[in-house]
Amino acid sequence: MTFSHPTGTRGGKPPHGRMVRWVNKVAMNRIRRKGGKFMGMDTLVLTTVGRKSGESRSTPVGWFQGPDGSWVIVASAAGARSNPAWYLNLAAHPDKVAIEVGGESIPVTARELHDGERDDAWAAITAAAPQFLKYEQKTDRLLPIIELTRRS
Repeated sequence: MTFSHPTGTRGGKPPHGRMVRWVNKVAMNRIRRKGGKFMGMDTLVLTTVGRKSGESRSTPVGWFQGPDGSWVIVASAAGARSNPAWYLNLAAHPDKVAIEVGGESIPVTARELHDGERDDAWAAITAAAPQFLKYEQKTDRLLPIIELTRRS
């Protein structure tokens, strides 16, 4: 399946600005040094290749345990109308992705979940982190769920 979630027609403001960049930088430094949780969530550093620039882009992202040791992430952008830039980068280059988690840098492949597979993941995610239900209510777009699997 492909990456297929379009922009919505309503939603909150996407997180942006100097403060968000600073918090992201602090989060990534902490994740790289200590791993584990940030702001109460299991968090990893997601590194993608920019769809336009071709440059490496990193951002902290909350993750959930997927099947067979995979990592599952949500492109929520806190309920914004549009998908986060990293989602668009994943869509353009799903095989040029790496994560940093547990003190290890791991090359992964990204795959968007659809239909029943997405529904099952969403139920598990919202049970573990109910704040995602609030993000879902803010926007009319279907929040993309991405599975990251280790590349061999």
